[in-house]
Amino acid sequence: MDFNCFKAYDIRGQVPDQLNPEMAERIGRAYVAVTGARAVAVGYDIRLSSPQIADSLIQGLRAAGSDVYSIGLCGTEQIYFATSHFQLDGGIMVTASHNPKDYNGMKMVGPGARPISSDNGLIDIREGAREGVPNAARPGVLQSLEVMTPYIDHLLGYIDRDSLRPMRIVVNAGNGGAGEVIDALEPHLPFEFSKVHHKPDGTFPNGVPNPLLEENRSATSMAVLASGAEMGIAWDGDYDRCFFFDEKGRFIEGYYIVGLLASQFLQKSAGGKVIHDPRLVWNTRELVSSARGLAVESKTGHAFIKQRMREEDAIYGGEMSAHHYFRDFSYCDSGMIPWLLVAERLCQSGQSLSSLIDARIDAFPASGEINRTVDDPAMVIETVERFYCRDALSVNHIDGLSMEFRDWRFNLRMSNTEPVIRLNVESRGDQALMTQKTETLLRQIDRLSAPVPGQRDAITL
Repeated sequence: MDFNCFKAYDIRGQVPDQLNPEMAERIGRAYVAVTGARAVAVGYDIRLSSPQIADSLIQGLRAAGSDVYSIGLCGTEQIYFATSHFQLDGGIMVTASHNPKDYNGMKMVGPGARPISSDNGLIDIREGAREGVPNAARPGVLQSLEVMTPYIDHLLGYIDRDSLRPMRIVVNAGNGGAGEVIDALEPHLPFEFSKVHHKPDGTFPNGVPNPLLEENRSATSMAVLASGAEMGIAWDGDYDRCFFFDEKGRFIEGYYIVGLLASQFLQKSAGGKVIHDPRLVWNTRELVSSARGLAVESKTGHAFIKQRMREEDAIYGGEMSAHHYFRDFSYCDSGMIPWLLVAERLCQSGQSLSSLIDARIDAFPASGEINRTVDDPAMVIETVERFYCRDALSVNHIDGLSMEFRDWRFNLRMSNTEPVIRLNVESRGDQALMTQKTETLLRQIDRLSAPVPGQRDAITL
């Protein structure tokens, strides 16, 4: 059996070579043995392999003595919600999110929907699955759990419905699971939805839903323009991330959505803490400060953000990768709460989404994340730091290398899984400066990845 499907934060692998019914059953047994869970929620996404893998997972959980509360077809955030709302011992979502359609996986949480990763149990679960776990004296019971009704009620609690007005919105589920939630929300909202790739379909007839890929954005963008919508939203397959398009059909970088949501939440709560990742920060810091909040930087990644949110009792956390976390959602990420809040902001402010975002782009233009494949990422980052350290006003290593100067800053970090470094650059109101600094850094990175013999550490402007 191939146990390489166990990753740092979840389980993900090809079906059936890495993840199959036998592996799923073993994982279920090991989950109970490691966590001691006696009541576990299980759900699955729209992939064709998901129902069978979920059935085998349930068999393993029950054989090891845990009762199972089956949600059936759902999104990852519904597992988070069910685990917390019904005070269960844990939850497991069968999903491979935006991976190719021949992949599947699992996301695991414990009590209170706390994530289970390689730092707190996932490695032990892997070893338990490898060694095998015997049957419990009493097998667990399987029962269905109706989650949609309380989940929809919870989502609606984030917005003031009396302040909403009729508005046309394009929604693109990408043939994933988000469409069913939109259908359940629709009777409670004054919005008119233009639905794109709405029907769940595990064959992914329009491609695997991953709006981070530029080639996957045109369907939403064109539908916004064709329908005259005020906003477009697209989701990944298990809809724990959502992506925004303004009324011009323009894709909005997730960085600017973090600041928008932070200010919206802080206005509702009259202050509080906001957690953000270190890749792009100045826009978020300014908006949080102006709304009487405190911005707190955290290492990138859902396990780190969620843990820091709990430590700080933060009301909201956001990553530019389109993960948004909410204290009242058990500090977990949701792909539904963000768009409801943005829609509320448009209704209350009377402004267009483009005008809200353009003001922030003008104030803090950013490069967006740029990836470069290099032979030695650590050497490249170390050399770049040495070159710029004399002029930097501040340097931190919370996640990779962040260096700030008077009018610009950058973050350079390594991928956890491949020889890639990721660059983000921003400036204070100077698009030309941001572009120039980005191009200079990319030239330096390219030069270091193919150095002249004997000049490995030499970079110049």
